[in-house]
Amino acid sequence: MTPPLRHLDPDLLQLPFYDEPHRRLAHAFDAWCAERADRWNADALASGPDKTGVRLTRELGADGWLAFLDPDAVRTGGHPGDLRALCLMRETLAHAEDLADFALSIQALSATPLLRYGSEEQRRKHLPGLADGSRIGAFAISEEGAGSDVAALTLAAHRDSDGGYVLDGGKAWIANGTIADLYTVVARTGEGPGPLGLTAFLVPADTPGLRVRESIDAIAPRSFAHLAFEDCRVPADSVVGRPGGGFVIAMDLLERFRMTVGAAALGFARRATDTALARARSRPAYGGKLLDLQLVKASLADMEVRLNAGSLLVARAAWEADRGSRNFAKHSSIAKLYATETAQETIDAAVQVMGAAGLVKDSVTERLYRQIRSLRMYEGTSEVQRLTIAGALDTRRANLVG
Repeated sequence: MTPPLRHLDPDLLQLPFYDEPHRRLAHAFDAWCAERADRWNADALASGPDKTGVRLTRELGADGWLAFLDPDAVRTGGHPGDLRALCLMRETLAHAEDLADFALSIQALSATPLLRYGSEEQRRKHLPGLADGSRIGAFAISEEGAGSDVAALTLAAHRDSDGGYVLDGGKAWIANGTIADLYTVVARTGEGPGPLGLTAFLVPADTPGLRVRESIDAIAPRSFAHLAFEDCRVPADSVVGRPGGGFVIAMDLLERFRMTVGAAALGFARRATDTALARARSRPAYGGKLLDLQLVKASLADMEVRLNAGSLLVARAAWEADRGSRNFAKHSSIAKLYATETAQETIDAAVQVMGAAGLVKDSVTERLYRQIRSLRMYEGTSEVQRLTIAGALDTRRANLVG
């Protein structure tokens, strides 16, 4: 008999968006996480984000859950490596331990440019280590003066006399910035103005001229850093794709990963809902239980509605991308916008149900309250998602008129 799922809605998996391999993956990964969640939570509190991030990446890789990052690797249970699978994994991990989700997501984010645009030599050299967790990746795109506006990046990469490039400038808010072994860096090479002049590079962490300028202590602790590039020389074969193709790589990557951020938000929101429901069922109030109060029931009902709606939007976005739909980017933005914004509302409502107990430092709801906030900015802010969705509406209207 298959054990019940602890971190996912079992009814969701029965939807036609998912195939049988996705269901097998969900059950296997859920059981694997359930065995480790309590230890992960304790380690995260005791060891801090850097040590925990390294340990979790190694553990995910050693047990085969990152094998989808290497086409030549043997995948645990033969599970699919598509975006539906990644969304299911992110939701499961976010429910179990947010740093585990962070470890998986940034490793996948770092490997995907190589998977989709890297040369055979680059893939053979770097993907096995990323897939077994022995090497940790980071994707360095944001700068202090350019976040969602990728076309405004200023980190310069100039040609040197040997045909390579010299990087000078900085990157900011880089996930895994303090622990990465390999950075994928988008810099300005000047083949054209704005987005046309960007190129993606592979820069190993031990490259002379690259250093961590500052470690960032965020409200939800994890590995974040500002990076400095000072006369940082990389060879010509470090270019991912082609010179001038960095903007396309960055946009393709962000469009694919936005829906997965929505999936992580669902994991946070589902855990908050589960925690609030357990509290409401057990806490005495006015001669009965907290759950007997009509306003508490209404709040929990609203949480369930938001979870269901967000789950459907994320599932559709991943399905659209996996089937090669030209419109998947719009659905990815819709899924991220709705799931992250409503997850914030759900976690806030869960804290309200918990009362003072929900505000205790390092309690489940207090940690979730801090963890969810950044997801409304990762991979494009909610405001940027609204602009993207509105732009898609303009295109649809033009097609209808035409």
